[in-house]
Amino acid sequence: MVSIDEVARRAGLSTATVSRALSGRGYASEASREKVRLAAQELGYVVSSRASSLASGRTRNIGVIVPFLDRWFFSTVLSGVSSALMRRGYDITLYNITADEDVRKDVFETALRRQRVDAVIAVAIELDEAETAQLLALDLPVIAIGGPNPKLDTLSMDDVALARLATEHLLGLGHTEIAHIGANPEFDIDFHIPTNRRIGFEEALADAGIPLKPAHLEPADFTVDGGYRAAKQLLGRPGPRPTAVFAASDEMAIGAVVAARDLGYRVPEDLSVVGIDGHELGAFFRLTTVDQFPLAQGERAADAVLAKLEGAEDESAPGALPFELIVRGTTARVQEG
Repeated sequence: MVSIDEVARRAGLSTATVSRALSGRGYASEASREKVRLAAQELGYVVSSRASSLASGRTRNIGVIVPFLDRWFFSTVLSGVSSALMRRGYDITLYNITADEDVRKDVFETALRRQRVDAVIAVAIELDEAETAQLLALDLPVIAIGGPNPKLDTLSMDDVALARLATEHLLGLGHTEIAHIGANPEFDIDFHIPTNRRIGFEEALADAGIPLKPAHLEPADFTVDGGYRAAKQLLGRPGPRPTAVFAASDEMAIGAVVAARDLGYRVPEDLSVVGIDGHELGAFFRLTTVDQFPLAQGERAADAVLAKLEGAEDESAPGALPFELIVRGTTARVQEG
């Protein structure tokens, strides 16, 4: 393996200067940093994480706790976290919190206490008092993404406001027969996102003086297939047919669009559909959505936790995360008659 001394000789600099340039700790001029970068590249030198850890007391590794690895939202947030950390020379250790209580307990009581990470990012996981206390006891920087936790710095999303915005968009187009595709109780975990989105939907209807119709509520599972089946139920029931659907996720909204078209309805002429997320397939389906910028959520969480770790000021955290209504081709004014 190439040593730091060889890099120093190639760059024509002292070993101490090379060490400062590679670690980012201590002063090294821009010219020296460039010489070191080129020499290291030419020699194929990579900083030893073990040596760096011994010298600095840091692992340059960030722990990321997630409830799911196979769902689009979480994988997109992780992509944002990963890209931002890699740009700064940090690695990631993933801790997947499953439905198994023993696995969850092991993450907080054992895995995170092995001192293999410099900081922790918790993605959309509702932590109880004991788990919060265990995280704080690590004495490491922690950033959470999701609902409120008064003891942790949190980047939070107002799901009630997201749902209100989506529903108010349909109301503004003249729709009064609006259906909602939400979630089954088993999916209403960790900050009760489906419940909060339903609350936002109901509040928007109430403010507009429109009574809630139980027949216009259909649960699903936050998947395209679930949205497809739910939309078929909504559109196939006897009684007044909804002219618009607000789905609590883009994937369910996409399923609703496909179901409507399979049943012979035109979107948006016969049925308007709006979702929430900012899914990468939304543009392909011309889906109107409330974008919550999940990739940017991950990047912002990474920047925030590194700012805490490095003792720098970071005005982006903690605080509310941004969202925006993106109007495309699946919503239109209600057809008269």
